[in-house]
Amino acid sequence: MKTVGILISGRGSNMMALVEAGIPVALVASDRPDAPGLAWARDRGIATFALSPKGIGKAAYEAEVDAALRAAGCTVIALAGYMRLLSDDFVARWRDQIVNIHPSLLPLYKGLDTHARAIHAGDRVAGCSVHVVTEELDAGALLGQAEVPVLPDDTPDTLAARVLAAEHRLYPRILKEFVSR
Repeated sequence: MKTVGILISGRGSNMMALVEAGIPVALVASDRPDAPGLAWARDRGIATFALSPKGIGKAAYEAEVDAALRAAGCTVIALAGYMRLLSDDFVARWRDQIVNIHPSLLPLYKGLDTHARAIHAGDRVAGCSVHVVTEELDAGALLGQAEVPVLPDDTPDTLAARVLAAEHRLYPRILKEFVSR
């Protein structure tokens, strides 16, 4: 069984769903030392690592994250609300071992503002996708998707809430399959 390191930037609700589903998490790391998800992980006995990239540069920051993940014995990285783009070099060092949950039905709506874009386009369904991370933004192999309806009175916030609930069901199932390979 592979061991997972989870990268978060904030509360980490997807991280919480992964931990509660029994994913073998060795480390929760964040680019924000004040990220609420770090305290949640520590309260559950999970090792944490936090480092702000400000003032040290992307390469030095990623080298520290890489070292922390490897020291914790991680063999897979799960992005869970991690809001930084990883460098091509970092992705190459972890080739085919980084997965991400994205709040759209990829290949639609890569990047940000996915819910507003789906509503604006008049989509009848939205959803989320779990994919392998590659150097190209939100373009790696799809591992799974879940759909939710777009309702006539939806706002980006109401749609986001339904998609997040779908993420909490989809991500643990797909990541369990991924780490069992």
